[in-house]
Amino acid sequence: MDAAVNQLRADGFDVRDEDVARLSPFVRHHINMHGRCSFQLPDLPGGLRPLRDKDATDEE
Repeated sequence: MDAAVNQLRADGFDVRDEDVARLSPFVRHHINMHGRCSFQLPDLPGGLRPLRDKDATDEE
């Protein structure tokens, strides 16, 4: 990331130090700069799985 920031600055882009301080190599697109998290969960079909038959063996 340092190399990318240095290249942007060398190309004449205004890269502010306070913006660089917020950079992180970790994926965090779901976290905004205010510390709030938002997650988009997919709509999954179905509900609870059926319970295992107490009389069934593990091989069934």
